Amino acid sequence: MTTRETILSLLDDALARGSETAVAARHGLRVAAWSYERLATTAFQFARELEARGIGQNDRVLLQAENSGEWIAAFFGCLLRGVVVVPLDVQSAPDFAARVQQQVAAKLLLAGDGIHHFNGSPPSLPLSQLSRLVAPHSTSRYQSQGIGPDHLAEVIFTSGTTAEPKGVCLTHRNLLANLTPLEREISRYLKWERLVHPLRFLNLVPLSHVFGQFMGIFVPQLLGGEVYFQGSLNPAEIIDTVRRHRLSVIVAVPRQLETLRDKIERDEAARNRSRQFQEALARAENSHWLRRWWLFRRIHRRFGWKFWAFVAGGATLNAETENFWQRLGFAVVQGYGMTETASLISVNHPFRLSRGSIGKTLPGQEVKLSESGEIMVRGGNVAAGYWQGGVRPLADAEGWLRTGDVGEMDTAGNLFFKGRSRDVIITAAGLNVFPEDLEAALEAQPEIRASAVIGIETPQGPEPFAFLIPRDSHATPETIAAAVSRANRALAPHQQIRHHALWPEADFPRTSTQKIRKGEVKAKFDAIMQRRGNAAGNGASVIGSVIASVSGIAPGELKATANLSTDLKLDSLGRVELLSALEDRYQVQIDEAAITAATTVADLERIIAEGSGAATAQYPYPRWSQRFPVTWLRVTVFYLLLLPLTRLMAWPRVRGKEHLRNLRGPVLFISNHVTMTDQSLIQAALPGRFRRRLAIAMEGERLHGYRHPPEHLAWFTRLRLKLQYALLVALLNVFPLPQQSGFRRSFAFLGETMDRGWSVLVFPEGRRTENGRMAPFRSGIGLLATSVEAPVVPVRIDGLFELKQRRQYFARPGSVTVTFGEPLRFASGEDAAAVAQQLAERVASLAAPAES
Repeated sequence: MTTRETILSLLDDALARGSETAVAARHGLRVAAWSYERLATTAFQFARELEARGIGQNDRVLLQAENSGEWIAAFFGCLLRGVVVVPLDVQSAPDFAARVQQQVAAKLLLAGDGIHHFNGSPPSLPLSQLSRLVAPHSTSRYQSQGIGPDHLAEVIFTSGTTAEPKGVCLTHRNLLANLTPLEREISRYLKWERLVHPLRFLNLVPLSHVFGQFMGIFVPQLLGGEVYFQGSLNPAEIIDTVRRHRLSVIVAVPRQLETLRDKIERDEAARNRSRQFQEALARAENSHWLRRWWLFRRIHRRFGWKFWAFVAGGATLNAETENFWQRLGFAVVQGYGMTETASLISVNHPFRLSRGSIGKTLPGQEVKLSESGEIMVRGGNVAAGYWQGGVRPLADAEGWLRTGDVGEMDTAGNLFFKGRSRDVIITAAGLNVFPEDLEAALEAQPEIRASAVIGIETPQGPEPFAFLIPRDSHATPETIAAAVSRANRALAPHQQIRHHALWPEADFPRTSTQKIRKGEVKAKFDAIMQRRGNAAGNGASVIGSVIASVSGIAPGELKATANLSTDLKLDSLGRVELLSALEDRYQVQIDEAAITAATTVADLERIIAEGSGAATAQYPYPRWSQRFPVTWLRVTVFYLLLLPLTRLMAWPRVRGKEHLRNLRGPVLFISNHVTMTDQSLIQAALPGRFRRRLAIAMEGERLHGYRHPPEHLAWFTRLRLKLQYALLVALLNVFPLPQQSGFRRSFAFLGETMDRGWSVLVFPEGRRTENGRMAPFRSGIGLLATSVEAPVVPVRIDGLFELKQRRQYFARPGSVTVTFGEPLRFASGEDAAAVAQQLAERVASLAAPAES
């Protein structure tokens, strides 16, 4: 193993791996893949862009964007120039970003989609356009100069919402102090990694956090692995992503493991299997991992057979949740650290796990406990200091850093986390009460989904107070009191919980790594309790900020009785956007059928508390139709039967074909809708490279009816409908695009289809014309056009409606015209309704001139 002097040595490894996939990130409905070579060469290009802008050593650059290949390339590009990266979480408020800028005086802001300028912000570049912006620069290796181990790599700010931002200064040496021992241990197992290559990581942690960087940039590169990024934290989407992309490891904060656990348990309950499931969990307690795997093979099938481990960090993992996943047969790897220690102090070995422990100290570091039990650390990983117009040391004269965390250590050297020293409640008797212990006891009760314990002053002195979020929104005070009583039986006398209340929101305030903001819980207690009283009347619900972000109505103007359609003016697309925002904020799964035009704000709060809604129709999404041998069968039938028949019935005149000459797929084609033969006419008019790989969106409700015909129909009618479904899918490659609910799954399938290289044909009117005139385009086409990151080609069919009116099935050649317009491209975030209107106007403008 070669000795690394700086993090930049990873770029040499990247060049050596060439075209192997390094990163795959979801953008809208598509997945953008980056090879190792592209990451390195784009970093070289961006370093030259910085040089051209006069930005060099020790200058600062703000980087505020979602996880992506562009983020990683920009990060390394800055390091090549000796520029100090200042990552900001995408959730950082403009005021926070402004205060950071006051401290660091950055010369450039690399901004993600939706990131706006703030007071005093420097010049900005849209990170999503990085590849286009640096394209003029050479891709040859960039020779950095004067970059050594003690050169400052990044400043990560770690304060809360009220305190002055505090920047932690990390050098190349700090990062390598943790990376080198990991690489040394990994090298021992690389020969076995070949059997499962490539290891694929789903990283749900922001790259703006050093834990996210380690598991999203550094560690996967040591394994030659692939990293998948996605913005959604919806547990159902996470499971679907893991299975579909054959991922091996989920990198997440503990909160996300808890929501995934809730999802599994809810699904078991929905199948009336809760009792059997819990009994199986109990039997798995002391079983061999192979026995556990077999007991829960159905769960493993849901995640996919390649998935085997969670890596959790950024906060404390609840012991019950850790046991849950281990009993299911999955490995749970925990680590402990902080930004000031370049992410890591200790880590569990994935093949020698110590249950409940946060691992053993990494080689090269020293850890000791103070008299009060506070964890102290010394070593090369301890940050150079805090940013204060420069670097101010943070360790004491002997190099020890006080972490502010309380822990214990067993004789084998395993470290156990007890809690934050500032959160410890010291009773009147002088006994320590750690909130984490109480929260673990509470969350072990089936009635309680989440808890937050804070210290309050009482006549008897400081005592714990528990805020609780029940699993069932209709839980009675008696039920909750019984759960607290059971939790108390597992606690020592000085830990007893004598005061508790229900938290009136759907979730606690959390950081981007899902830690509960205890300071906000304490500070806002009185106001929250007051709002709880108002919410019973017509006051705005506590999910108002999320609703406001979609509806545009100020949170203070929202009422619990407000209707989504008539009061908030949300159409079907707006309701889908709201649903997605709520799912990502509260990490629950909500069926689309649960949110209708009649839904109120109060209904939404209930749905979120319950974690689900009414069942949505399960539309079939047949991936088999895009695989061999069906693809060959379809091409054969098209050229031998469908194409000759189409040209026999109406050989179309094709206009605008020159617009497709230099176009390469995938492409989104949109057309007016006249008859059932529209797709065949368009397919016949397309160049061969498009007609052979074309998928067609069809009315979802109709296709669902073919696939699942009503039971009251005669058996031969039901058989005919199922056969009709099979022929449509096999010969035309159709998939459902519902008009009522189920949009998101359909849009996701469309994106997957285009990722596989297929172009897609959509009829945005949603129905065939009844009078020859185009109906208004549904706003969903606007969302598709701005999300697929592909050319959008308008298409128009003329002359067919007249044949339809005359019931004429054969027409002379050229009497029907298919016109292709100029390809259009839309940026993410453009107004969907405006884009839909623009597309409708473009299709209308393609009308064929009347023959003289």
